[in-house]
Amino acid sequence: MDRTLLAAEIDRTCRLHGSFTLRSGQVATEYFDKYRFEAQPTLLRAVAQEMVPLLPPKTEVLGGLELGGVPLATMVSSLTGLPTLFVRKQAKEYGTRRLAEGGDPRGRHVTLIEDVVTTGGAVRAAVLALRELGARVDVVVCAIDRSGVTDGPLTDIGLQTRALFTKADLDRV
Repeated sequence: MDRTLLAAEIDRTCRLHGSFTLRSGQVATEYFDKYRFEAQPTLLRAVAQEMVPLLPPKTEVLGGLELGGVPLATMVSSLTGLPTLFVRKQAKEYGTRRLAEGGDPRGRHVTLIEDVVTTGGAVRAAVLALRELGARVDVVVCAIDRSGVTDGPLTDIGLQTRALFTKADLDRV
């Protein structure tokens, strides 16, 4: 799918208007409901295909963040053959008690996959936790960066944000 058409379809499918409290506590008058494109197989695949070129060449493992990053990471994994970790918001308190399911991130270059980044709070927590486990994490690839920050909101922890679309991109369609 053409990038401009994809942006228009994402915007048409996902942008909601109203009053929404974001994870960060901020209140927004519009919201990008990523589940609306992630639940559509054709649209999910199109987004994932466009995310593949954003992956750094040194990527050894994809890290899909709970919950919205998991379908994207799974689809990108299917397209690239790269293994995937499913990264929880916090380690579960039963069973394996793991933060990241699907393998050991220690010593591996993990590229995080996220749906929408605004302040980067969930990504920040995941990066710090994965680094504590010995992973090398320096890039997050997201479908939509609505932060409005040129380099992304996570440069202070040495994390580069690579976005398929920014909010400004979607505002132009």
